[in-house]
Amino acid sequence: MLKKFIFSLTAVMALSLVVMAQDKGKEVSFTGNLVDQHCSKADMATHKRSCVTSKACLDSGLGVFADGKFHAFDADGSAKAKAALEKSKKEKGATFKVTGTVTDGTMTVKSIEEVG
Repeated sequence: MLKKFIFSLTAVMALSLVVMAQDKGKEVSFTGNLVDQHCSKADMATHKRSCVTSKACLDSGLGVFADGKFHAFDADGSAKAKAALEKSKKEKGATFKVTGTVTDGTMTVKSIEEVG
């Protein structure tokens, strides 16, 4: 009886790990404002591109503020976000669609496209 219980428990744990592994790295998209970690609680409609691309803000790391939450980028994603902000003609209020994968709370960015 104990062997069956241990086997069943082990099988359930293994299945849980497989499901969790499948969720990691799943491609997601967010549409929102590109912002730095330091200013992620600012009013996105009035937050200026020149602030986000300043050295102090870039050093805090970039991400996208979407659905009421800041989603942090990895270093490569921050570089892509900086390039997208520099291409934008809007000083404030630009929105971007960001696609990538999220693992352990950090997004690996596949693409960033200005949408508004």
